[in-house]
Amino acid sequence: MTLPLMPKATAIWLIDNTCLTFEQIADFCGLHVLEVESFADREEDCMTGFDPIASSQLTKEEIHRCEKDPSTRLRILPAVDINSLIPSKRTKYTPLAKRKDKPSAILWLTKYYPDLTDAQISQFLGTTKLTVRAIRNKTHQQSPGLEPHSPVALGFCSQAEFDRFLAS
Repeated sequence: MTLPLMPKATAIWLIDNTCLTFEQIADFCGLHVLEVESFADREEDCMTGFDPIASSQLTKEEIHRCEKDPSTRLRILPAVDINSLIPSKRTKYTPLAKRKDKPSAILWLTKYYPDLTDAQISQFLGTTKLTVRAIRNKTHQQSPGLEPHSPVALGFCSQAEFDRFLAS
């Protein structure tokens, strides 16, 4: 079972702000019932409560559902996926050492995926359409010595990003 962040502080907040039973709070926070009762009996505020609603661990509806029926148990919300927090469209910085490898990646994409447009390739690799067109037409200054290499192998993207790019 997944426990909430800062279980003791979460238990204090639930005691102060809900009508849940000690058993429900103890079960949700992974604490013993006597420990939860001791938080409720505290004389001084030694710890500040941590709001599980603000941190997207619980919803108000879930708390109200469990307040109505003491035999039910709180269910923690699934953790947020980091990929959903990072915007998919962002300009990536390419180190100077890797910039010389971009033509090889462009050549690989044009060779194995000829249906991709110059605009798609230039947006994916962060280059210009002029460069893609020159490599496709073999008029680029480095064309004679270029060997095709996968952008994943060169480190321009991950395999998951590459698969998403091809699917779109």
